[in-house]
Amino acid sequence: MRILFMGTPDIASGCLERLYNEGFEIAGAVCREDKPKGRGHKMMAPPVKMFAQGKNIPVYQPNTFKDNAFLPVLEETKPDIIVVVAYGKILPKYVLDYPKYGCINMHASKLPKYRGAAPIQWAIINGETETAATVMKMDEGLDTGDILVERIIKIGEYETAGELFDRMMCEGAQALCETIKNIDKIKAKKQEGNPVYAPMITRETAHIDWKDDCGKICRLICGMNPAPIAYTYYKGEAVKILSAKKSEEQGGVPGEIIRVGKDGMLVSAGSGAVLIKTVRFPGKKTMEIGEYIRGNSIETGEVLS
Repeated sequence: MRILFMGTPDIASGCLERLYNEGFEIAGAVCREDKPKGRGHKMMAPPVKMFAQGKNIPVYQPNTFKDNAFLPVLEETKPDIIVVVAYGKILPKYVLDYPKYGCINMHASKLPKYRGAAPIQWAIINGETETAATVMKMDEGLDTGDILVERIIKIGEYETAGELFDRMMCEGAQALCETIKNIDKIKAKKQEGNPVYAPMITRETAHIDWKDDCGKICRLICGMNPAPIAYTYYKGEAVKILSAKKSEEQGGVPGEIIRVGKDGMLVSAGSGAVLIKTVRFPGKKTMEIGEYIRGNSIETGEVLS
């Protein structure tokens, strides 16, 4: 079976690698355009492109799908199925209808929950205890297609988005392999329940509101790690917070630093308190609080904003 793979970031690259290692015929890899990164704004290829080039898989980076613009790629690669993982663009009907077995998508949620751009982050932020690697038959809607395979994944209390991404990549790759191998036998099922949407994460999403309860704040910190990283303001400067734990201790006003020690920095929340463990102050590297205070001071009584 000839596969045209469409995806862009690390999670997609990991799935492509698994399909390649399983011996599936990869006719081509489609990804988004190269983007400038770093201080020098050097153009960087997305992970899917880098993997594909390393395996001599043809790479395509279309600017548009309008007016049958992608048809020449389809006619060149002649896919039996198109596999999509975090590609980042809506596919038009002529693409969806082209392959014999259509297009399948591995989506990182238990559908219909968390349709959209950031399902892993929002599942953590909202306190879900489980999610899923779901392979669905694609249609013209946003993650609305029928479900082919679903692999449930439990979410740990302090699991970060980065950790869940890694596990999702493994489970999602397995789900794709299972789907493709059994594509003639699987009976698709309709999505059931009320849809929940997972909009794109912005920098403002990561801004901590200390009036929230301690659990909600800790979930935000986990959901924003490794990017864009939750942050607050200490004496007017943005401080990034990478890890924290809930505490039942009560303190002053929300955001007030109650105490600072080797075990962390305790900050009052709307309910309970948050023990901040790992931070990145402006101009500093990422450090545990205990390490940071060996050469720097943090004033108790200061209110984070």
